[in-house]
Amino acid sequence: MKKYFSLVTFSHTIFAMPFAFIGFFLAVTTTSHKFEWQKLVMMLLCMVFARNSAMAFNRYLDRNIDAKNPRTKQRDIPAGRITPAAALTFTLANCALFIFTTWFINPLCFYLSPVALLVVLGYSATKRFTALCHMVLGLGLSLAPIGAYLVVTGAFALTPIFFSLAVFCWVSGFDIIYALQDEDFDRSEKLHSIPAWLGKVNALRLSTVLHVFSAIFVIMPVMYTHVGLLYYVGIVVFCSMLVYQHLLVKPHDLSRVNLAFMTTNGIASVVFAAFFLLDRLWMR
Repeated sequence: MKKYFSLVTFSHTIFAMPFAFIGFFLAVTTTSHKFEWQKLVMMLLCMVFARNSAMAFNRYLDRNIDAKNPRTKQRDIPAGRITPAAALTFTLANCALFIFTTWFINPLCFYLSPVALLVVLGYSATKRFTALCHMVLGLGLSLAPIGAYLVVTGAFALTPIFFSLAVFCWVSGFDIIYALQDEDFDRSEKLHSIPAWLGKVNALRLSTVLHVFSAIFVIMPVMYTHVGLLYYVGIVVFCSMLVYQHLLVKPHDLSRVNLAFMTTNGIASVVFAAFFLLDRLWMR
């Protein structure tokens, strides 16, 4: 089990999971639908199964690339801790469990489940043909808030889409920062990424633009949903973390990329979600 947690980098669940809680409790507190433990558990299971399948497939598909990259050669498959066949089997099992779980939620979630898997699995191949691979990753994680909203309501709405757009821009932006580490390697292997395409300086500029839009999208819900002071505090914390990670990373100094990637983004998502949930509780 420890090996599979390592394979899927389970700690990175901290990025999308808080926004899934936002989508779920947005639906519970702004519609006529009531809180149900069964739906919450199934939402969490879908998040885990979808992410497990996406990460395991990424490690499976990139195993030869990872073996060549000094930064990634110690990952589980190149290092021999997990076989490619085991990783692929784990992927397929989690895909099946994801679809199976959606069957018990509502028809819309079930019908959309193959589309969701296509997005989250498809990301792994995109670096081979497009520098927009970071945006595909952002799209995959952006399904969390709207997907969780659909678990409760079985219908689309505008406000959760703002949260999805915020996640899309946020994740795309910080993945560009993370990819700065592999700029030279990507060029040598003819892999596509924003840093390999635009260079470090312009890649950071694009990341900044994306994070500005992410900040805008976390503000937009206040125009459509009644919120309290705690939500505004959450916005301030989230935006501050966006600014802080750009202060940490410079084109000529990538020594703090991991701090910007894991710590600041983890704080941004968890604290923002916490203030959102406290605000919804306060408003009730």
